[in-house]
Amino acid sequence: MGNALRPAAPRAPRRGEPLGSPGSFDELHRRCKEVFPQQMEGVKLIVNKTLSSHFQTHQAKFVTWQFDGEYRGDDCTATLTLGNPDLLSESVILVAHFLQSVTPRLVLGGEMVYHRRPGEEGAILTLAGKYTAPKWVATLNVGYGGAHASYYHRANEQVQVGVELEANTRLQDTTFAFGYQLNLPQANMVFRGLLDSNWSVGGVLEKKLPPLPVTLALGAFLNHWKNRFHCGFSVIVG
Repeated sequence: MGNALRPAAPRAPRRGEPLGSPGSFDELHRRCKEVFPQQMEGVKLIVNKTLSSHFQTHQAKFVTWQFDGEYRGDDCTATLTLGNPDLLSESVILVAHFLQSVTPRLVLGGEMVYHRRPGEEGAILTLAGKYTAPKWVATLNVGYGGAHASYYHRANEQVQVGVELEANTRLQDTTFAFGYQLNLPQANMVFRGLLDSNWSVGGVLEKKLPPLPVTLALGAFLNHWKNRFHCGFSVIVG
């Protein structure tokens, strides 16, 4: 008589989606900001990489006296910046950031800025949150100094839009901006435009020249309130 068939052991439940890295605090609004055109004025040549072993570009940087530390885990990011420490005068500026991926789509965290100098001491706490969906990203920073909210939406492969709202409680000022990006892959062209509450309108048109690693950019910006107009042209290599 053959062996009796035993019921198969139940499978272990599948693990949930990995939470993923939340990125850095300074890049919370990056997806929305990438839709907006960069201000341009005058004629510029921009080289983004080494052209050859004999021709290299160097970028000068001015460094202030500060200490930086960063920890990037699988699902969290923590940074600490200690600026201009002076033990004799007991003055210091401390900036701490922390972000945690709560779910694969939700990131929560905050920023604390502490400063101390003779006769003055204070701290500002800002809370932050970002929710990432398949086609849109919503981000909010809110604290004692005000609020910064942004919304990014990808309508399709050709059209992307972004909205930003910034409120400054100290200056009693609120600004609103709308940006959009149009991709024309068949023509190797990208157009970015903006319209904001300061009566500014503008746009930048970028044209790639394959197979060369060269991009031509032409931009124009007009501020109706200040009656100011400026334009620019750039050649980007790399």
